[in-house]
Amino acid sequence: MKTRRFGYDGKGQSKIAEETSAAAAWAEIGKAPAILEGFISFDKEISVIAARGWDGAIEVYDVPENHHENHILRTSTVAASISRATAAKARDMAKTIIGALDYMGVMGIEMFVSGTKLIVNEIAPRDHNSGHWTQDACVVSQFEQHIRAICGWPLGGTERHSNVVMHNILGHESDNWAAYGVSAHTGVHFYGKAEARRGRKMGHINVLTPRQG
Repeated sequence: MKTRRFGYDGKGQSKIAEETSAAAAWAEIGKAPAILEGFISFDKEISVIAARGWDGAIEVYDVPENHHENHILRTSTVAASISRATAAKARDMAKTIIGALDYMGVMGIEMFVSGTKLIVNEIAPRDHNSGHWTQDACVVSQFEQHIRAICGWPLGGTERHSNVVMHNILGHESDNWAAYGVSAHTGVHFYGKAEARRGRKMGHINVLTPRQG
């Protein structure tokens, strides 16, 4: 059970098992308007960051493989450990979705990989956490791409020059800020939040390695 609004990173959610009281689950999320979702068996989660401009031009980035801990995105790894065919299908699906919605700007689209099937899990009409890797592995990041799109500029290229793993920095992990920039191939990004709380996204790092695929 999930709240229809303002839920993220596991907040506003209540897991329902056979022995769970529906009333208790609803009370757990503050009796807010909610939806019910079924469980899906899947092999891994991926996502696609897509952008669409005023002129209908569409660009998509490479596909990251996402790993979550406690309902919070922990890492996004590019290139994802999926076949070229699956990656191409995911990118094509993202192009279809952003075009069909007549959307302008950057959009994050999460998908489950289940065997040979791709199942859309989330459509986020904004820059997306799983696209933060583009800040250091691409000439044009998802953030610049969004500005280009909404301002009517030509979209930038989405090619990446490196493999990359994006790690979210959560809670008091930010206290160790000085250690994150030791590597010359790590981009460090903090969000300027005044208070560190458990599970709160305080920043992220992008660890780059030479591109292999």
